[in-house]
Amino acid sequence: MFNKILIANRGEIAFRAVRECKEMGIRSVAIYSDADADALFVKHADEKYPLGDPAPLSSYLNMEKIIDIAKKSGAEAIYPGYGFLAENPKFVELCEQNGIEFIGPPSDSMNRAKPKHRARKLMKDNGVPTAPGTDDAIESVSDTAAIKAVTEVADSIGYPVIVKPSGGGGGIGMRVAKDKSELEGAMKYAESRGSSSFGIAAFYLERYFTRAKHIEFQVLADKMGNVVYVGERECSVQRRYQKLIEEAPSMIMTPELRKRMGEDSIKVAKALKYVNALTVEYIYSVDTGEYFFNECNTRLQVEHPVTELLTGFNMIKEQIRIAAGEKLSFTQDDIQPRGWAIECRINAEDPFKGFVPSPAKITDYQPPGGFGVRIDSGVYAGYTVPFQYDPLMLKLLSWGNNREEAIACMQRALGEFIIEGVHTSIPFHKVALDDEVFRGGNYTTNFVEEREIVKKLMQSRSQATG
Repeated sequence: MFNKILIANRGEIAFRAVRECKEMGIRSVAIYSDADADALFVKHADEKYPLGDPAPLSSYLNMEKIIDIAKKSGAEAIYPGYGFLAENPKFVELCEQNGIEFIGPPSDSMNRAKPKHRARKLMKDNGVPTAPGTDDAIESVSDTAAIKAVTEVADSIGYPVIVKPSGGGGGIGMRVAKDKSELEGAMKYAESRGSSSFGIAAFYLERYFTRAKHIEFQVLADKMGNVVYVGERECSVQRRYQKLIEEAPSMIMTPELRKRMGEDSIKVAKALKYVNALTVEYIYSVDTGEYFFNECNTRLQVEHPVTELLTGFNMIKEQIRIAAGEKLSFTQDDIQPRGWAIECRINAEDPFKGFVPSPAKITDYQPPGGFGVRIDSGVYAGYTVPFQYDPLMLKLLSWGNNREEAIACMQRALGEFIIEGVHTSIPFHKVALDDEVFRGGNYTTNFVEEREIVKKLMQSRSQATG
């Protein structure tokens, strides 16, 4: 086992990693920008090293500086969390070249998973269902022959279609074309955003399913070749392709469907020659009952605690053990999910003003408690939420013996939560969880728009103040 781990991240995931290291008898090394000098993960780490300038490129994305700190501190491994360098194969290569264990997949696996069109083709070749679309990426909208071929594919599979940047993630750059007149604009948008956000202008096209659920499977693989799927999570409550509420299990799941999707997820891991934690995302068509590979994330997801609550397995400790060369601590037969879990992402943003970020000082912080409540947080009263980073402050989770109990627990916890000084997404979650379609479980990825959740949110404020 490692003696010392450097945590190459910030916020709640960095604090979570510090906690797991303490329990495992491992010394933790925090790196922090000037904006995070007073953060909880810095306060509780065994060692801490400043990065200076808060700009991500100068701090949490500064690969050379992070490697230098790891070597200086004597850290044998680096834990990446999610975001920043967690899915950057160049950083993993740097770790490998410097004899530092990256707590995640090897660089070769990452390179197989990206760009997204390459992963899509790999999965198709390995028998994993993929949505009808283009088999190859389009490098530029100026390629007349390629654009003609894309148009023909769109005509053959039928509209609507969705255009996706090959280097994408988090829904950035994706756009739906409802008919041929919108296709060129969608391609130009994907090319532009892909180039500016990921440095890759290429894009590809798939059929767009108007009534779909977003289902993801958690997979773990050790260095001895053991691979298991730990279960599914549903992440269909989204706004502009950004996840807001996650739950497990999914209402659409049957034992037979879970087995098929789980075994396909293992195919994905084996095709990637994967080691450590992997998340495989699928689009599930409500109308046909079909599912299709969407993408794979070569890291742990924000919503991994949902799976932890259901199974009792600690995903981060398992990641560390796998990286240290240990065998998976459980087999497929050991995974027996129990009850129901829900996660609400609590962001520092104002849902009454288009979810604009709300960085500010937290003047009062009183989190909820009680049976079934879990909070993964990186903030406290007196802490200033920085404007330079993602607005996620914490994750609020609930557990119950069934879905009704989990929803009731979450509603109670949201009602207890006091966070003042910053606007938060809590009012949105209250309205969403109270919606009859959400409570019925038959919502899709269009839930927020179709149910006019933001409009209902505004009405609830008017009623409260009126």
